[in-house]
Amino acid sequence: MENLDVTVLRALRDWRLAGRGALLATVVRTWGSSPRPVGSIMALCADGAVVGSVSGGCIEDDLIARYTQPQAADALPQGSQPPRLVKYGVSADEAHRFGLPCGGTLELLLEFDPDAGALQQLVQALDGGRLMHRRVRLADGQVQLEPADAPAELAMDAGQLVNTFGPEYRMLIIGAGQMSEYLATMALFCGFAVTVCDPREEYRGSFDVPGARLLATMPDDTVADMQPDARTCIIALTHDPKLDDMALLQALQTPAFYIGAIGSRRNNAARRQRMIEHLEQTEESLARLRGPVGIYISSKTPPEIAVSIMAEVLAVKNGVALPAGVDVAHVKDSQALAAAGSSCIVG
Repeated sequence: MENLDVTVLRALRDWRLAGRGALLATVVRTWGSSPRPVGSIMALCADGAVVGSVSGGCIEDDLIARYTQPQAADALPQGSQPPRLVKYGVSADEAHRFGLPCGGTLELLLEFDPDAGALQQLVQALDGGRLMHRRVRLADGQVQLEPADAPAELAMDAGQLVNTFGPEYRMLIIGAGQMSEYLATMALFCGFAVTVCDPREEYRGSFDVPGARLLATMPDDTVADMQPDARTCIIALTHDPKLDDMALLQALQTPAFYIGAIGSRRNNAARRQRMIEHLEQTEESLARLRGPVGIYISSKTPPEIAVSIMAEVLAVKNGVALPAGVDVAHVKDSQALAAAGSSCIVG
């Protein structure tokens, strides 16, 4: 599945290129609990079609009623207009009416009829794998696009809003076994572009996950060809050092946000020792290598283990404190996990 932001921007671009009125809603501030984080976006077409989300659904319904219904007092204005800021959940009654969590308030920036050419340029850049800043001048809605060096949180001041958009996250899975099928499926549903690499024909022959790219190349060559960036994760699932080790070493030379391998604690300790003794690595150079991968949920079956791995990948992606090299998947009690510095809840 495509990155949600790209899906929203693509739909908005298509509506505007077709000459249809539309607005872009961006969550710019939240107070207390909120259903969607700052930076979330939603596109609304004049006919009531919605792509994306800024809440659990009630605020979307209000925006549809307010801006697209024939009797709406705030019907979508014709042509470009200055952006508007709107708040939801200011009072307890409003929070309840709009389905916001207790004490939750959020503020949206609404952009009316965003420029189709700028949207086209942004989508093309994202399709090309580039990270982009989108600057919106609040006085008149004028948009400026510029390349970004690194992901950044949404920023807004009295004069402008800056939201950073990136290409979809990528996952490279080394090994095409049964667990890889489950993990690839979950990653696709979470918006990752998934590549599975396995030179072994006996494993590739039975792999069947629509939407995942399956390669027969050697894993270390695949890592090099992918040129992993900070939106890439690499997970070795073969249990075969001949396939896993060199690929993991290649991955550790990249800015990939997550690099890990499956296996028992003993096997992962042996891998690290092997890399130190024979591949000129050090504890410092291996600090980012995770293993055994996965958050402990007492999983025994391939689908449950895949759930634990996907959960850890998402935790790292979302900035949850899970130190690399800590054996999170096999810590058996909450005190030991807390001592390891993890914020996870042990199941």
